[in-house]
Amino acid sequence: MHLFKHINNIDFMGKRKIWYTVSLITLFIGILGIVFKGITFGIDFLGGTELLLRFDNAPAIVDIRTAMDKIGFRGSEIKEFGNPNDILIFTAEQTGGAKAAEQIREELQKEFPSNKFIVLREDKIGPKVGAELRRNAVYAVGATLLIIMIYVGFRFKFIYGVAGVVALFHDVIATLGFIVLFNGLSTHLNLEINQTIMAAFLTLIGFSINDTVIVFDRIRENLKIHKAESLFNIINRSVNETLSRTIITSGTVILVLTVLIIFGGEVNRGFAFTFFIGTILGTYSSIYVASAIVLDYSIRNEKKKH
Repeated sequence: MHLFKHINNIDFMGKRKIWYTVSLITLFIGILGIVFKGITFGIDFLGGTELLLRFDNAPAIVDIRTAMDKIGFRGSEIKEFGNPNDILIFTAEQTGGAKAAEQIREELQKEFPSNKFIVLREDKIGPKVGAELRRNAVYAVGATLLIIMIYVGFRFKFIYGVAGVVALFHDVIATLGFIVLFNGLSTHLNLEINQTIMAAFLTLIGFSINDTVIVFDRIRENLKIHKAESLFNIINRSVNETLSRTIITSGTVILVLTVLIIFGGEVNRGFAFTFFIGTILGTYSSIYVASAIVLDYSIRNEKKKH
């Protein structure tokens, strides 16, 4: 199936410098968000006690905060989770294991005697475990990028591996920036960095490099077939020839993720949103970051020879 059967001469590489600027601006905004707004870690990576409660009637957040202050859990994070009746409470306190959760439940029962609630979820993670999980998550992403660079470098050339990893780094940082900026804008979008979000990052790394490798593979084939053509034309040709496949594959994934974001519930929404943003950025970076870097490096290398 060819969606772009009659459109096969788009000048992707001719506009690469404009898209370099777009990429830099996107990364700059994302980094500013990370620096000034900060990354919000979930209980998986921070450690503490987390309770998800469903009240019969929507309580006032300020009343719950007052109750938490009374039992010494000042500065706890309290927010609606999906709908006004569902309240998510997170405290970094580690008082005696299960005691923190018991204290919170008992105090809320006293404060809201006529507004009964049930516990939908209760999680407790120690601070040492949270720190270890954060460290392992960074190691996992770093090791993945290194292995991919080695693999792509051996399969093609070293510059292809470097370009692929630069594109992936672009995808991860930009996606993280979007998550930080969008987190908290809606009660229906919980984007705290937890193990589910990390799974989404690792998934998008694999998905993005797969798209990049397909473009690289077509470039290698065309270099053998069209030996008289310039690399500029060959890369443009290769991107155009794989465009239909890219749009179909990424478009299908985006449609599924859109359904998950809307109907998938709170548990799946963070993963789906992260992968949604990453899929768009990954498709874009395969063309305007990875392929463009290979072209510019090759042009500079050729000039040095002459």
